[in-house]
Amino acid sequence: MLDQPLNVLFLCTGNSARSILGEAILNQDGEGRFKAYSAGSNPIGTVNPWAIHTLKTLGYPADGYSSKSWSEFAEGPEFDLIFTVCDSAAAETCPVWPGRPTSAHWGIPDPAAVEGSDAEKAAAFLDAFRMLKRRIDLMLALPIASFEQIALREKLQAIGHEADEQ
Repeated sequence: MLDQPLNVLFLCTGNSARSILGEAILNQDGEGRFKAYSAGSNPIGTVNPWAIHTLKTLGYPADGYSSKSWSEFAEGPEFDLIFTVCDSAAAETCPVWPGRPTSAHWGIPDPAAVEGSDAEKAAAFLDAFRMLKRRIDLMLALPIASFEQIALREKLQAIGHEADEQ
């Protein structure tokens, strides 16, 4: 068992919807085993009201979120896991993060891009929430010790690639 929670960063370009939802879900459902954060490469500066509405509707904490730049985390905390949740953030050149975290892309359609009625917008945010929750639930079902094994495997694979290049 790890002594400290694993630090997780959810990244998206605008940091107004998907990454905020991921942060909220993991902080509540992770039950102290994880500390989630969110940021954007080009944050819009406000959290989408539909993201807040979705969190409230589903019984998740909806206060204290902000749309912020990933540069706010350049000095820490040290992240264990980083998830990009939008395709544009996955394609961008990310900063070099301290501690060499394991990263993965969890592409989720952008609910903030949906135009139409309030019902259509609410449905898009609910769909994004459900996709993120399903992925987070699957991650939470993994034995916590496996996160250390994942990092070790990644380091061993990197050593193998370095040996091939010499």
